[in-house]
Amino acid sequence: MTGFFPGRPAIDVYGGGGFGFAGMSHKGSILALPSGVYAWGPSQPLTVADFTGVFNERASLDLLILGTGEAMTPPPREVRRAFSERGLMMDFMITASAVTTYNLLLGEKRRVAAALVAVERPA
Repeated sequence: MTGFFPGRPAIDVYGGGGFGFAGMSHKGSILALPSGVYAWGPSQPLTVADFTGVFNERASLDLLILGTGEAMTPPPREVRRAFSERGLMMDFMITASAVTTYNLLLGEKRRVAAALVAVERPA
């Protein structure tokens, strides 16, 4: 994975095709994992391979929050099955809600990660 920022910052802003965190901005989608924040270029539709980074950090996670963009779109069955087989919960929602939920759970020191599809405009 590329575009790495170490640590677990909250997501300060989203929209305009990217995200702001830790006083920085990033254009494009991101994976916020226990090891850091990564640039993420997910497939459309999503595939199991899009979540390799998440699965690699499974030991440090209980839940992935998936922000699916401006519309709530369920991930394909094979992606949901891959999470279930690994004993990892996934909740999907629009990116606006995913950012809020991720920040809340992160603030509670929960074992959470986020896969966030960039949106062009804030919700």
